[in-house]
Amino acid sequence: MSLPTNDDIRAALATVNDPEIHRPITDLGMVASIDVAQGGQVTVGILLTTQGCPLRDRITRDVTAAVERVPGVTSVSVSLDVMSDEQRQSLRSTLQGDRAGRVIPFAQPGSLTRIYAIASGKGGVGKSSTTANLAVAMAQQGRSVGVVDADVYGYSLPRMLGISERPALVDGMIVPPEGHGVKLISAGMFVPDNRAIALRGPMLHKWLEQVLGDAFFGDLDVLLLDLPPGTGDMAISTAALLPGAEVVVVTTPQLAAREVAERAGSVALQTRLRITGVIENMAGLPCPHCGEMVDVFGTGGGQAVADSLAKLVGAPVPLLGSVPIDPRLREGGDTGVPIVAAMPDSPAAVALRKIADEIGGRSRSLVGRPLTLTPVS
Repeated sequence: MSLPTNDDIRAALATVNDPEIHRPITDLGMVASIDVAQGGQVTVGILLTTQGCPLRDRITRDVTAAVERVPGVTSVSVSLDVMSDEQRQSLRSTLQGDRAGRVIPFAQPGSLTRIYAIASGKGGVGKSSTTANLAVAMAQQGRSVGVVDADVYGYSLPRMLGISERPALVDGMIVPPEGHGVKLISAGMFVPDNRAIALRGPMLHKWLEQVLGDAFFGDLDVLLLDLPPGTGDMAISTAALLPGAEVVVVTTPQLAAREVAERAGSVALQTRLRITGVIENMAGLPCPHCGEMVDVFGTGGGQAVADSLAKLVGAPVPLLGSVPIDPRLREGGDTGVPIVAAMPDSPAAVALRKIADEIGGRSRSLVGRPLTLTPVS
């Protein structure tokens, strides 16, 4: 059998993706050297992006497995080194282009990413669990999904999505970790031991700007932002930094929740963001004995919020769906396996997947984007 060539080995390495960046290692400049000996022994030099890369063993296994499949290869040895500062800078340029200053890709006119800010008037209505489940459901439907846990004071999405690792840093670029097919950035990933975060308004704005500008999410179909409850700084900063974002309001049927949810929706109107619709969470509890729905928090709250917001904006605001109470939804958040993944046939999961399909499948609005029109002579 003839010996494999360097081109044969490089073609095999092109099938190996970096586990964090999800691009071929050959495209990222990670292949430093290839040596094929007379007996078919192959030595591959790989450059890691960071010292002490936690995925070094996985990269070694993937490279070994890919090269072993090449005809004529008798053994594979992988040597690991670390990129220089210049090589990391080149990698960042490859991924993000040569930018002058911080640029938010999702705010650019040519971006096709659909952006949804998940908002609520008050805490405790299930906004974060709704965000986690919508994100995973969209990923299950084959969409590329990213999430920013913008609830800096009450971050919870790392646990809900089962993500324990920190983002990787490449020459100042933040590479989000992934869970259930969803890429996530959360303030909780940057502080140890569940530490509280104390930031005032201007610092919150700067944090969100840095995350949106420095994180490499790649080409996303959908970006979700889990906003803190209420009508404060983060909601205003989201509108300023992502003028193409749309707002999804989460409420419960309870009167108190309905009233504050309407205020959260009215902030979208003041900041000129479009309201996509309303999600009614905790919409009744199916009796475990007879199946009859028990209206623990009342009824009709979601539709009432949608109708009220429609009057404010002067356009229809739909009720996107009603999600029943299910203890397994809470359990999924605690264990890091959202209910749409753990119990896909449960009524709550079915309702959440239907909402995800409805908003995830839409194309981005043309509002605020330049149109290329050629005048007819």
